[in-house]
Amino acid sequence: MIEIIGLTKRYPKAKVNALEHVDLKIETGEFFGLLGPNGAGKTTLINVISTLLHPTEGEIRIDGELLTRSRIDIKRKLSLITQHNSLRNDMTLDEIMELQGRLYYMNMADIRSRSEELLDFCGLLEHRKKTVRKLSGGMKRKLMICRALLTSPEILILDEPTVGLDPASRRQIWDLTRAINRQGMTVILTTHYMDEAQQLCGRIAMINKGRVERLETPEAFIKELGEYAIDVFGEDGTVSSFFPTQQEALGFAGTQKNRVMLRATTLEDVFLNIVGRGLTDK
Repeated sequence: MIEIIGLTKRYPKAKVNALEHVDLKIETGEFFGLLGPNGAGKTTLINVISTLLHPTEGEIRIDGELLTRSRIDIKRKLSLITQHNSLRNDMTLDEIMELQGRLYYMNMADIRSRSEELLDFCGLLEHRKKTVRKLSGGMKRKLMICRALLTSPEILILDEPTVGLDPASRRQIWDLTRAINRQGMTVILTTHYMDEAQQLCGRIAMINKGRVERLETPEAFIKELGEYAIDVFGEDGTVSSFFPTQQEALGFAGTQKNRVMLRATTLEDVFLNIVGRGLTDK
């Protein structure tokens, strides 16, 4: 379990705190999502969790143990995959994996066997002798996941892992992260893709201005707003209304003079609805 207690990150010259008294509990084996507008504090939070940043106040506990930069034993339980490519283009997949293993003082036999297992699991084994520059964007992302998993962490942190990828590559990353989570690994995901969060995450924290505004399952968020949406297409744009039952939605649609469409409510509707009530950048 990850316990985040009163976490605050303050920059002296900033007018607002990057994080302000964040309290969260993430269960072992959970697929947990962090959503919020740009500048909400998502990346700051995962950088503090991964010890890249020091908190100003508060603490993080992993399985009851206080996480600090000096606790190498606890840090080994964590692995972070950043949103930006951090692979050397002139190295082969095998060389990337060997370098990672050596950085963690793994013996060569374990590096080779674990690398082969992971590259095969991610569908990259046949490309192991290629240099990174010859890989597609989706293949590079999968290689970053392989590298992160080499040391058998218990917690995988993904910071916008599918940004810039085509739809097919995004789906491959979804399938891969689902498979990792099914094996018992705790996964923390930040994303701007609402469909991604809705498909993958068991619970989602919506963050703004460094605070956790709401914490629910995707299903609970949608049910609260209304599971059925009616889009009304007018001259001034599209207006959406939400209803708990299909019958109520159709009843409303029958009163409209403009063209309408009935559809299921999505997490994107929820996010935009909360944004409209104040979850916005200032």
